[in-house]
Amino acid sequence: MKGFHGKSLSWELKDGVIELALARDPCNEIGSSTLEDLERFATAIESAEDHAHAVIIYSTLKCGFCAGADLRELYRRSQEMDGKAAVVGVREFLERIHRVMNVMDASPLTTIAAVHGVTFGGGFELALVCDLIIADKTARFCFPELRLGLIPGFGGIPRLKRDLGNGVVRDLLLTGRSFNATRAHSVGLISQVVGEGEALRVARATTAQLKKFDRRTAAAAKKFIKPIPYEDLRQEIDLFCELFVQPAVAAGLRRFVESTEPQPYLP
Repeated sequence: MKGFHGKSLSWELKDGVIELALARDPCNEIGSSTLEDLERFATAIESAEDHAHAVIIYSTLKCGFCAGADLRELYRRSQEMDGKAAVVGVREFLERIHRVMNVMDASPLTTIAAVHGVTFGGGFELALVCDLIIADKTARFCFPELRLGLIPGFGGIPRLKRDLGNGVVRDLLLTGRSFNATRAHSVGLISQVVGEGEALRVARATTAQLKKFDRRTAAAAKKFIKPIPYEDLRQEIDLFCELFVQPAVAAGLRRFVESTEPQPYLP
């Protein structure tokens, strides 16, 4: 597996661990360019299964792990197309990001998200793909899509339903409020809370522990305890596209784009 250095992210393989570093200003928003890099990454990890035992995903930016989808790009594209063409474009984007997320979710490698700060929307969904989430105490988890008249579209609902009780899922999806790291740990969303700036170090220490055990056993256990909810994921795309044509979505995206707040994605 060769390393990669793109505009939005980079990765390298060292001592059997693939480290994916998110590095797109202002806060790792996932748009078309990041999706292209993630598609390259999905292909790369499939080819590295004989050379690696773990994956770590982290952010190099101070703001946090990832603020979610690139809403400015989404708004711009929706304005450039009529309603039907915009929905077709949104569906194509969602199907592509779902393919990436599903590859990562189903990988026999043990995957760890080392998160801090903002872990919102699509960034939260990227973390949910991973087997373990290690969060420093600054981390905040949120699905703010409700403010836009939308639901999470990168697979977050089915993966939350798989991993957590329905009461917690409804709280996150219907209120739009955020959970801090302590709350997230108490409900079983994350595996560890660590000190500020310590998530990546602890994730690396965890991969060193994982290396002691047989990879085939870990892969078999993961496949058994972490089924991929493919049917629910397809339904999520359909529901997102149905909602996308509603007037509330255009109004919500416009408010976001026109906001003068330095971090309009914050709830």
